[in-house]
Amino acid sequence: MVLAHKLQVAVSGLGRMGQRHALHFLEHTPRASLVAACDPFPASREWAEQHLAPYGVKIYADFDEMLQHEGLEAVIVATPTTFHAEQSIKAINADKHVLCEKPLSISVEVSQTVVDAAKKRPHLKVMCGFSRRFDASYRDAFSQLENIGQASVIRSQTCDKHDPSGVFVNYAQHSGGLFVDCNIHDIDLIHWFLGAGSRVKSISAAGITAVAPGLAQWHDVDNGVGIIEFWGGKIAYVYGSRMMAAGQHDMTEIIGTKGKLVVGGAPQMNFLEVHEATGIRRTIPDSYYGRFREAFITEANEFTQCCLDDRELPYTIDEAVQALVVGAALQESVRTGRKLYFDELGNKVDHPGTIV
Repeated sequence: MVLAHKLQVAVSGLGRMGQRHALHFLEHTPRASLVAACDPFPASREWAEQHLAPYGVKIYADFDEMLQHEGLEAVIVATPTTFHAEQSIKAINADKHVLCEKPLSISVEVSQTVVDAAKKRPHLKVMCGFSRRFDASYRDAFSQLENIGQASVIRSQTCDKHDPSGVFVNYAQHSGGLFVDCNIHDIDLIHWFLGAGSRVKSISAAGITAVAPGLAQWHDVDNGVGIIEFWGGKIAYVYGSRMMAAGQHDMTEIIGTKGKLVVGGAPQMNFLEVHEATGIRRTIPDSYYGRFREAFITEANEFTQCCLDDRELPYTIDEAVQALVVGAALQESVRTGRKLYFDELGNKVDHPGTIV
């Protein structure tokens, strides 16, 4: 019997997210073979030597050296955000398929360079990892859009459980801010449900530092609210938070002219309810990964399928830049206190009708 070819995959960056990607491709993606992993930090490589090397995975300290691994076909970029674009472009130029964690960069201009590199090699599959696109509940909601008439208003949130260790403060210096890092998922969902051709008319945001005042040094907030107005009479509201007490609560509400769809309105870990003298309670996921683990695994398998079978990706790399434009504008608005305006071609204007 001739064994079917497996996609030869490497993971760059072995922090928590990179470790998860590595294990997904190693254990849960039958048509892929994890052959290499890379991280400059000894502690991360030590983890890899324990969890990956026993299965034949070659561990590297240098990304450029890993790209030379014999037979390598695809690279998963799961490094800190500031390295996403650089490593993605290097991998593309080395003729490798790329799955890059979101966002492509904290800069719109730099993100566009990834798109430009990808378009020079159209035979490659280059995708930004918007995990909620692969979640069964969100896909079900998208399939039922026609049941609610014209989708007109979207409310979406990404709310992380509070971590008193200060991890979010340290992370903020590289993340691009709450809207770029956290709410980029919500922004991508908004474009998905309203249509990728939706054009932003105005953006405004406000934020506070309720539990992590140290974020101010990075011009960031731990709670932020943004309003996105679109040409054509549609509007979206996003909320990001780093201070949820009970756990992770990510949800989206799509309001149409004939009804609405709600994903994650009442979060829960499973179907268990605990009935006690003080009342009834249920547990909810402790982290983003706890909520979307299965979506990440689906993402790995569908990306692999697209690479091996030359199938079209479920969304384009251009959409990653489109989401970042909005995220960066929200971040600018919360930092400056100004409302931003755009014309129907996407150009920033001083006020409606004036190009700047």
